[in-house]
Amino acid sequence: MELTGARWRKSTRSGPDGGNCVEVADNLAGLVAVRDSKDPGGPALVFTPDAWRSFVGSDAARAM
Repeated sequence: MELTGARWRKSTRSGPDGGNCVEVADNLAGLVAVRDSKDPGGPALVFTPDAWRSFVGSDAARAM
């Protein structure tokens, strides 16, 4: 999947101490990408916007 043009930002769900941080790119048409901020060249998870909203609103996401 091509993520060229993604504008990454630190997720509001990331910790304030810089340890457990994820970055989110939600500027791509029809996609939301998530990556580990400590490994920006590594893999990214890709969601549809609906799947991302479901994930963020889920009990699993709140437990993180």
